[in-house]
Amino acid sequence: MKADHGVELQSGPFGINSRPALILDKYAEAEGKGEAFHNVTQAAYWLEGLDISDHDVLKSLMNKAGLDPNQLDAVLSDPRYEAEVDEDIALAREYGLNGVPALVFNNKYLISGSQPYEALAKAVEQIQAE
Repeated sequence: MKADHGVELQSGPFGINSRPALILDKYAEAEGKGEAFHNVTQAAYWLEGLDISDHDVLKSLMNKAGLDPNQLDAVLSDPRYEAEVDEDIALAREYGLNGVPALVFNNKYLISGSQPYEALAKAVEQIQAE
């Protein structure tokens, strides 16, 4: 990333439970702040090396995305957002996904793992040619 894009990755810890962040992402979407929350969460993990399972970190991210951090506990215990995350996980399993990154095109083509732009562009061209 640094050589190709001038970005130095400093990923957060591996093996954490990212489910709270996924639940908050569903809440943020419902509040019209999905993109903002997604962006600050990605930057926190990949660029700042923060633990996105830590509740203090999540509260800070909520605040940065324009969400009320005092809602953290209520959101994390809301069965509606739990169910939405479970649905996403079930869909991922249906696609055969077991890791990230992964892209699914036209609901039937899976590209797994980090791929260079050229490989993704070629895949899109091939799919469009069908």
